[in-house]
Amino acid sequence: MPISMTLNKGRVPVKVWTPEVEHEALAQLLNVSQLPIVRHHVAAMPDVHAGIGATVGSVIPTAAAIIPAAVGVDIGCGMNAVRLSLQAKDLPDNLARLRSGIESMVPVGFNQHERSKVKGSAHQRMARHLNERLDQIVAGHPGIMKMQRRFTETWMCQLGTLGGGNHFIELCLDETQQVWVMLHSGSRGIGNVIGRYFIDAARKDMRRHQVNLPDKDLAYFAEGCELFDDYVFALEWAQDYAMENRRMLLGLIVEAMRPFLPPFKLESEAINCHHNYVAREEHFGEKLFITRKGAIRAGLGELGIIPGSMGAKSFIVRGLGCAESYCSCSHGAGRRMSRSAAKRKFTRFDLMDQTQGIECRKDGGVVDEIPAAYKDIDEVMANQADLVEIVHTLRQVLCIKG
Repeated sequence: MPISMTLNKGRVPVKVWTPEVEHEALAQLLNVSQLPIVRHHVAAMPDVHAGIGATVGSVIPTAAAIIPAAVGVDIGCGMNAVRLSLQAKDLPDNLARLRSGIESMVPVGFNQHERSKVKGSAHQRMARHLNERLDQIVAGHPGIMKMQRRFTETWMCQLGTLGGGNHFIELCLDETQQVWVMLHSGSRGIGNVIGRYFIDAARKDMRRHQVNLPDKDLAYFAEGCELFDDYVFALEWAQDYAMENRRMLLGLIVEAMRPFLPPFKLESEAINCHHNYVAREEHFGEKLFITRKGAIRAGLGELGIIPGSMGAKSFIVRGLGCAESYCSCSHGAGRRMSRSAAKRKFTRFDLMDQTQGIECRKDGGVVDEIPAAYKDIDEVMANQADLVEIVHTLRQVLCIKG
């Protein structure tokens, strides 16, 4: 399905890949389209929904400027997936012990690796290449360190951890009954701290220069301003941290699974892709900063991951390189309702009903992640048939939430 609607009420158009957009999300898209730094058009993916300042599921092209709140605080959040040399028949009938085995090795929610086990370990050596660059960031902005208790220990111990919210680990089966491991995580606490610090700094900078904005959360750093280079440097560090976090997570998950399964190997190279990030790219003959807020890159032939909810199918996709979407596609199903609304409407019994046949938490602590709180993933995929082609369809049999 091609572009569903085009809005022409801002400085640039907004092109939308879904016929249904909530009022708040439409207002946010139009706000972004009014900014003087935005070029050509804004692209809204079929999973678009309201966020903070800018919508989740949008692609924002800016010239010589970046909007920190459009990137968000989970900088570099994204997906990782790999196919294993196992079939469905190789899995135990009861997956509870396998889930417990993964949870015992991979910290989830607010948990992190113990400091005593990290210090001097291979874990710390893997993080060493990140440490020098982080020192540069903190030297220029010591306020970042003050925002997180036990700063150095925390970011190191959270490397290779899942986090909470909509982050997850899944064991899936594809259309040939092949087993996949899939996970969703980002830059953890340190990304949140960096994001909040520079979002606040951008707001102060806009006030200092008396720049009028349609929304204070659209405050931006323009190239040449005092903080622009510092933010870009910190942003790219957080994106690299998120990528390393997912690599380490995948390794831990695979090792945790081995005692419970027949011998296996990884059959394909892991797909590791951001969906909250900024990239320097050229589109329509202009070099731009492309902010994908809840969207993945879908360049011609590029593989990506589009997950559904914890009770719906997910997809491995190949990009079609659509110029109008800035070579992008959705990052998932997208929320249909807020977390608070989901908690008001549904109970753990609804969650149990909607996750039948899946080994996962079925308690009140994850009701906000109930499948009914998300959009229909089949509709989302139909709305972006011109952006990606489906390579594999996955259905989860085990899901771990923080």
